[in-house]
Amino acid sequence: MAESMQGWKRTCRCAELSLNHVGEEVTVMGWVQKQRNKGGIIFVDLRDRSGILQIIFEEADCGAEAFAKAERMRSEFVIAVVGRVERRSGAVNENLKTGEIEIRARQVRILSEAETPPFPVENDSKTKEEIRLKYRYLDLRRPDLQEKLMLRSRIAAEMRSFMDKEGFLEIETPILCKSTPEGARDYLVPSRVHPGSFYALPQSPQLYKQLLMCSGYDRYFQIARCFRDEDLRADRQPEFTQADMELSFVDVDDVIDVNERLIQHICREAVGLEVQLPLPRLKWQEAMDRYGSDKPDTRFGMELTDVSDVVAGCGFGVFTSALAGGGSVRGLNVKGQAAMPRKKIDALVDFARGYGAKGLAYLSVQEDGSYKSSFAKFMTEEELNRLVQAMQGERGDLLLFAADKKNIVYSVLGALRVELGKQLGLIDESKFNFLWVVEFPLLEWSDEENRYMAMHHPFTMPMEEDWQYIDSDPGRVRAKAYDIVLNGVELGGGSVRIHQNDIQEKMFEVLGFTKEQAWERFGFLLNAFKYGVPPHAGLAYGLDRFVMLLVGAENIREVIAFPKVKDASCLMTEAPGTVDKEQLDELHIAVLSEEEAE
Repeated sequence: MAESMQGWKRTCRCAELSLNHVGEEVTVMGWVQKQRNKGGIIFVDLRDRSGILQIIFEEADCGAEAFAKAERMRSEFVIAVVGRVERRSGAVNENLKTGEIEIRARQVRILSEAETPPFPVENDSKTKEEIRLKYRYLDLRRPDLQEKLMLRSRIAAEMRSFMDKEGFLEIETPILCKSTPEGARDYLVPSRVHPGSFYALPQSPQLYKQLLMCSGYDRYFQIARCFRDEDLRADRQPEFTQADMELSFVDVDDVIDVNERLIQHICREAVGLEVQLPLPRLKWQEAMDRYGSDKPDTRFGMELTDVSDVVAGCGFGVFTSALAGGGSVRGLNVKGQAAMPRKKIDALVDFARGYGAKGLAYLSVQEDGSYKSSFAKFMTEEELNRLVQAMQGERGDLLLFAADKKNIVYSVLGALRVELGKQLGLIDESKFNFLWVVEFPLLEWSDEENRYMAMHHPFTMPMEEDWQYIDSDPGRVRAKAYDIVLNGVELGGGSVRIHQNDIQEKMFEVLGFTKEQAWERFGFLLNAFKYGVPPHAGLAYGLDRFVMLLVGAENIREVIAFPKVKDASCLMTEAPGTVDKEQLDELHIAVLSEEEAE
């Protein structure tokens, strides 16, 4: 039967004790990790969020009643113990912070009994994730998971501390917003008071933080909850946390400066990692040409090589037809892998197809200097020699080529480079390579929409020297935009914002909005801009991703207390679920069956 605390007060957490406390009487409380009955002596490992502490029960010290309680303890019982701190009588446990001490119990209370859990609460659990997420409240007791969430808390605290010292004001922005369908899908919330109308949950506080700059708050900061109704990946959730900021009277270098110092501060104070400043910067075009990605992993080499000029006019139709269509031919030199089995190469071809490739051409330079290739018969020996030379190919190298539209070639080889880096063990997992990617294109063409789309958002400032091309060659215009990247993952992004009405109106025009449509969607912002708006810029981090990388987690779910799974559902609460018809009627919403919808 469970007992109450009855006036007992916890004096410390388990792992806060050390040899310095030997001889003291303490009261500790927590969960039983395990109990070992050795006859006249019972050992109990007591666990709380700080760690594990060994408790010793002997009848001579604690009495028959307390000893009987210790005998029936099982894993996950919640107990309170009063006892004396002693040097450990047995061997020191070097794997525990408290491995040199133990508590000799004098009194004990069982505060809560527990059924046998569906899986053991232990580090590096091998239990299937689906089961652990169903019983997430048990999974969250795992020490390794608790460490990650405690580190997340420290990172957020250090972030707040730094921003406060830099003169930022923490201001909350609304969760119930107006839908502005430009980008990812909004989550919609029906209004009871305004039948047929909907709020949207914010994808980011973008418009509000720009309004705060109009309102004279100068430097804004917020750790904000954001929502996007999009397909999930290992580093993506439908609801996530952004560390969001906006600054007035600044340009690109000012934003980068404060954020570099913020990153340095967080890494030093939260995880003991020294980050050297300034961080490297890569222009977007250079990042794409060298790595095939605007979030390159620079912990290893194997950069892309453009061989379009080398193969122009060769006898291989796959290369020449791609170039004739305005595309590109580029390759990767996979050093020392000429002997890669055909089965493994075929698997790489299938991988490339998943990123839009029609295929993947390969050429291996054999140890005797001969070539083994999927396309050698279509090219002369001289053409093959020039190609190998352009790729800096040597005996023992495997050369892989993609030929298609430039964006597909980048996508295919960029992904293939990272996959090969993982497969071949080329990535130094101990490295933390931060870098900035700058000078993004302002716009990107969408075949689906048959129009230009904003690569970041419609409020991004173009580079002044490129604005002259906005009508004649919109794709040539670069943006004052910047992303911060860590080990091949985009941590965050931002830009200088448009603050001149004529540029903003032209931007909407290029994006295909009529004046009326622009005012219908963003009228409150455009109206505010009539009354004096300062030059401003900002940036937002994906806090979940940042923590995931700093703690070395493989999935973002490991650093979120109650995450969703791939279909955006919660296995623990079974959300989303149905609601009563009365609630739907009150909101003027009718849910149709599939047959009715058809």
